Amino acid sequence: MPATQFSTKERILGAAEELFAQQGFSGTSLRQVTTRADVNIAAVNYHFGSKENLVNEVFRRRMDEMSTQRLSMLRSARERQPGELEPVLAAFVEPALALAGDRHGGGAFIRVIARAYAEKNDGLRAFLSERYGHVQREFARALGACLPGLSKEELYWRLDFLAGALTYAMADFGLIKRPHGTDEDAHRRRAASELIRFAAAGLRA
Repeated sequence: MPATQFSTKERILGAAEELFAQQGFSGTSLRQVTTRADVNIAAVNYHFGSKENLVNEVFRRRMDEMSTQRLSMLRSARERQPGELEPVLAAFVEPALALAGDRHGGGAFIRVIARAYAEKNDGLRAFLSERYGHVQREFARALGACLPGLSKEELYWRLDFLAGALTYAMADFGLIKRPHGTDEDAHRRRAASELIRFAAAGLRA
């Protein structure tokens, strides 16, 4: 793909991500996206075809890489430390917090995720389930192997709570703010460590 096409597509995605974060999916029009990206509507139609596809692509460009990292870390954890809970949790938590700390739009994307939780968008939920449901199932199997005493229902409840706590930490909604003199990477590592300890205790309870 020529560089000009790539940059146009990226500008559209960046503009859409910012607007979705600020206004939600239903509150953002394609015309607002084209104005922000400084492109015409034909460019959106050419690259995405529809607003629904644009929404999906905003998620795909961030979550594909995160999912790949999660599954790679999970395979390594199972090979090197079979049956150990904390490495499995690290594989789930650390790539997500790294995404949240991405200086190139990571913060906006986290707010987009929050919008996805808040707004009822059946098409988006179906897309996310179809494209990333296998990642959740892989982690559920890995956690189940570490915690054979949990029923499947208990396991899925606790995995759901873990996902909620992780989203909260990614959005930096909490009371614990980055201390003065601590860089963002160190603060993110501390957040991951504390969340992994918390989740491990809850999963074992």
